[in-house]
Amino acid sequence: MQDYKIFTGTAHPEFSQRVAKELDIELSQAEVTRFSDGEIGIRICESVRGKDVFVIQSTCAPANDNLMELLIMIDALKRSSAKSINIIMPYFGYARQDRKASPRVPISAKLVADLLQCAGITRLVAMDLHAGQIQGFFDIPVDNLYGSIVFKEYIISKNFKNPIVASPDIGGVARARYFAKLLGLDIVIIDKRREKANESEVMNVIGNVEGKDVILIDDIIDTAGTMVKAASAFKQKGATSVIALGTHAVFSGVAYDRIQTSEIDEVIVTDTIPLKQHCEKIKILSVAPLFAEVIKRINKDESVNSLFA
Repeated sequence: MQDYKIFTGTAHPEFSQRVAKELDIELSQAEVTRFSDGEIGIRICESVRGKDVFVIQSTCAPANDNLMELLIMIDALKRSSAKSINIIMPYFGYARQDRKASPRVPISAKLVADLLQCAGITRLVAMDLHAGQIQGFFDIPVDNLYGSIVFKEYIISKNFKNPIVASPDIGGVARARYFAKLLGLDIVIIDKRREKANESEVMNVIGNVEGKDVILIDDIIDTAGTMVKAASAFKQKGATSVIALGTHAVFSGVAYDRIQTSEIDEVIVTDTIPLKQHCEKIKILSVAPLFAEVIKRINKDESVNSLFA
């Protein structure tokens, strides 16, 4: 491999260590400091002149701090004459603000893309972008990796007797269909409807789940409200078991308590975001080997898409 360096921000250093271990390389040193007023200071502790540089940083909570830290590190690397600055962003914060859903609101994902490019990045690698069109917000190469690769192997290992893939809402049908195609399975869909004003949503199941092992898949699990309600609806319709797959474990608010007391049998997530607490129902699959392989391929000017062919 050509000479390159890997740096990490403070969002998820354990993940960066896993990637570096897969690549059999030491993380390069950068000093991140916080001033008393909250400002972030960064010093690159070794020469990067003429080097291909990779920076690993998820913009998870606290999203603003992690994003600003990343922007400042990019500026420091650019001013230190790095040859290229490749951002490895397992979780792309603000991705859910990808369009104008109502009047007089921003498209924050586009703003983040502009900020990253103005700072000086030459490539972005993310996983399961909430909306595919975010790739078009950039004028540089963007690789959108699929967590379904690690989920596929895990589901196969479970040897379910009668599995079926489910989407928690209409918007996630394309994702569910893609995953179902990988496994050669059928899909069912949850249609959320509010029958009357001020009444809770009714979860209508489109498809037959009686006697089935339901595999509920989504890109982000935030408060876990939709997943928990969907699992309850599937069990009421006769599902044998329900497991939930979510690439990004945002888990805000009461998510952990909801999952623990829900009818979901197991929740499978990746390590794109560090978990805040332990929960017996939650299992973590690491995507560090996948990101390490992508870094290798970028460094060697090889195809990344062929990983998902």
